[in-house]
Amino acid sequence: MLDQIHWLAAVTVLGVLEQAYFFLQVIYARRLFGISPPKISGPPEFERIFRAQVNSSEYFPIFLALLWQAGLFFHQGLAAALGLLYLCARYCYFMGYKASSSERLAPIYFSAGVLWILIAVSALGILHFFLSHYVGLNVLQLLTA
Repeated sequence: MLDQIHWLAAVTVLGVLEQAYFFLQVIYARRLFGISPPKISGPPEFERIFRAQVNSSEYFPIFLALLWQAGLFFHQGLAAALGLLYLCARYCYFMGYKASSSERLAPIYFSAGVLWILIAVSALGILHFFLSHYVGLNVLQLLTA
């Protein structure tokens, strides 16, 4: 079983580490700009870092669910590769947003595209499972015949 999920687990750990890095960036920015919790407003430099972290945290559960569904129902390697692309795009998003609000746009669109691909791959994998398991229709055999 573990050989079927090890890449998904590795990407998950990388994602958690990335989230931790984003959290630490907010802590450092709070110290740098003298903004104590629970305040969330301050100079634009702080607000961009804070928003980048919050936005990334909001999407993280969606990413994890899709990563694991795509990996379990479609293909672990493809899901893990897409997961790495997503994490790289999120890092670029964070760093771009930290620099300027306009620098976040290309990476956010790219990461959203990766999520849509994960949605499609997950849906196809789950549909194939239901068709083969409950209807007895193996789409892959039909396509290769």
